[in-house]
Amino acid sequence: MPSKTSQKNHAAKSPAAPSSKTPVSTRSPAAAAPTAMSVTHDHAKKHRPKRMNKDLYEAELLRLQQELVELQEWIKAEGKRLVIVFEGRDAAGKGGSIKRITEYLNPRTAQIVALPAPSDRQQTQWYFQRYVEQLPAAGEIRLFDRSWYNRAGVERVMGYCTTAEHRRFLRQCPIFERMLIEDGIILRKYWFSVSDDEQERRFSSRLTDPMRRWKLSPTDLESLTRWEDYSRAKDDMFVHTDIAEARWNVVESNDKRGARVNMISHLLSSIPYQHVELPELVLPDRPPSTGYRRTDRALQLEVPDHAAEVMRAGAETPAHGAGKAKRAKNGGS
Repeated sequence: MPSKTSQKNHAAKSPAAPSSKTPVSTRSPAAAAPTAMSVTHDHAKKHRPKRMNKDLYEAELLRLQQELVELQEWIKAEGKRLVIVFEGRDAAGKGGSIKRITEYLNPRTAQIVALPAPSDRQQTQWYFQRYVEQLPAAGEIRLFDRSWYNRAGVERVMGYCTTAEHRRFLRQCPIFERMLIEDGIILRKYWFSVSDDEQERRFSSRLTDPMRRWKLSPTDLESLTRWEDYSRAKDDMFVHTDIAEARWNVVESNDKRGARVNMISHLLSSIPYQHVELPELVLPDRPPSTGYRRTDRALQLEVPDHAAEVMRAGAETPAHGAGKAKRAKNGGS
């Protein structure tokens, strides 16, 4: 179980976090039926929800990120293996959540898996094979930004797989995931749900933002016209793969800030990590010089001091810089 201090702090500051002791369904996937939530959670209210206060969000996010570092150290110390699957609608906020989770983690321990389209050779392999190659070893965390569930979603809707391949996936996936869990892998699956109007708003924002334009593809845009097809595919996927050993955890993500906090809080509450005492580190005294002399800077190729140019330009036009900052704060000119 988590350390008493960690557990107390997490519970006190995250009253809405789901309990890891919540009972799960023992129904078989074949007999399961979509719940009202699984059928309708993609169709939230049409108006944009109130966003979580930025100051509260940043303070809580930082606290949760500190706990994620604690989780990482426990994973390493105990030799555990953690797999986190991120699925959901395009522009639902998966990437932003992954970014906040990994921000302070060791990139050698916590690695993001975002595979491209399969190669010609990979298309002849067992479907799960290329994902097996990405699974963690002892002391590692893998965050799948999209996963083997591509076959249940985009591949089915866009016709990238046959009906037989899709049915085979739905039959094999629960078996595959039970094998991972039986072997000791901690598996967590998250579905990020966003309303159709909010998704369209985010797509429109990306179209006009040169810094995020790369996030859009023709397939992303076509998802707007296939909204109900994706809904039916998701519902079918939930029926077959929302198993007791590896439940789907739905994250309402119209408010990105709230979604990130909710998702990370749930992840932490679902894993019985403990505080790990790290060895004390002490900076050694620097030894006396042995006579080394640094190479003449004139012999080195140094990058230009662009920062100095920017600071000089800012000092020369303070009114212009202040005006731009004020306009940005007020939402534009």
